[in-house]
Amino acid sequence: MRILGVDPGLRRTGFGVVDAQGMRLQYVTSGTIVVPSDLPLAERLKVILDNIREVVETTSPTVSALEKVFVNANPSSTLLLGQARGAAMCALADSRLQVHEYTALQIKKSVVGNGHAAKEQVQRMVQHLLSLDGLPAADSADALACAICHAHVGPMVDRLAQRGQLPGTKSVRLRGGRLTR
Repeated sequence: MRILGVDPGLRRTGFGVVDAQGMRLQYVTSGTIVVPSDLPLAERLKVILDNIREVVETTSPTVSALEKVFVNANPSSTLLLGQARGAAMCALADSRLQVHEYTALQIKKSVVGNGHAAKEQVQRMVQHLLSLDGLPAADSADALACAICHAHVGPMVDRLAQRGQLPGTKSVRLRGGRLTR
């Protein structure tokens, strides 16, 4: 499984790609999409959309993981972050990738073992888990952590959902498969 993790932001959107075979992880690539702040909002969102599409085309992931938006004290900032996240999600969906969403708390808990870990702790654990020579940049580390979270948590959640064993889900029989709600 090749996982593309995305840490959306209107100024800086991090991306990270890892290969996962069971619990074995291998670093593929990572980086940060820096969006020019002097562009109109629609063009800034297009920069995110186009660059995520390009990352998908060049790395051929089989699945994606995206950090969920948190609500902060400034509603305007939350809305702008949501729009950046929407541009990234549209690029992933348009590329026919399944999109899995995780909160920052879930990601940190999965990678560091502490849902309230500092950014530096996440960076160090990502470096350790992926055997990187150096410390990844903060946005790249967050995106890689999102991919690592999916590698650890995603397969288990998928199996439970298919069996209808997740709280609040039930399986519905369809011709040729199952739909979990």
